Amino acid sequence: MATHLITGAGSGIGAAVAARLHARGDELILLARDAARGKELTARYPGSRALVADLADPDRISWAFSHQALPDRLDSLLHVAGIVDLGPVGDLRPKTWHQQLNVNLIAPAEITRLLLPSLRAAQGHVVFVNSGAGLNAHPDWSAYAASKHGLKALADSLRGEEKANGVRVTSVYPGRTATPMQAKVHSQEGREYDPQAWIDPESVATTIVMAVDLPRDAEVNDLTVRPGR
Repeated sequence: MATHLITGAGSGIGAAVAARLHARGDELILLARDAARGKELTARYPGSRALVADLADPDRISWAFSHQALPDRLDSLLHVAGIVDLGPVGDLRPKTWHQQLNVNLIAPAEITRLLLPSLRAAQGHVVFVNSGAGLNAHPDWSAYAASKHGLKALADSLRGEEKANGVRVTSVYPGRTATPMQAKVHSQEGREYDPQAWIDPESVATTIVMAVDLPRDAEVNDLTVRPGR
């Protein structure tokens, strides 16, 4: 039975991945921002356990983890959580930049650092759910795209550093996906939101599970998923 740690398991792509892995009997460790949220997640996935840390405050993740039991072995670390806040460069204040960089880039880097011993012990797999914005930046997307471009750099560096330890690293770049985040994006863009027009989170979950399940003689480095409609 494999052990997976998932961020963002409460909704969207993360929830779809968690449900897939839970249904087949794998062990889930679900990152939650506080104890109350942790109880909600573990109730949804019986047999799972929560690990509490706030992605918005990466400086305190190490302290939070030091008060909780980390797994000795970790087969996959799935970074799915993320936030978005659009706006032109001329209007974005440092707070907006810090919020997105903290959650989308710095927290994943810190969580990965702290869990590398467990990943190395299992020759595990780190999956970063990035975004099409991590490959191309468009007007009003500067802060989010910068965080996701940085996440690609993190993944690429980590892959080279950990290859000798048997740790695999995959970046997944979904196009627009029908999630609560996408509803927020449409609201900020002033557009009507039709979830049927975009990728189903289950489809992205399929690609993530495929990458994790790939036999050890191969590795998916970068995987782009685009709307088929």
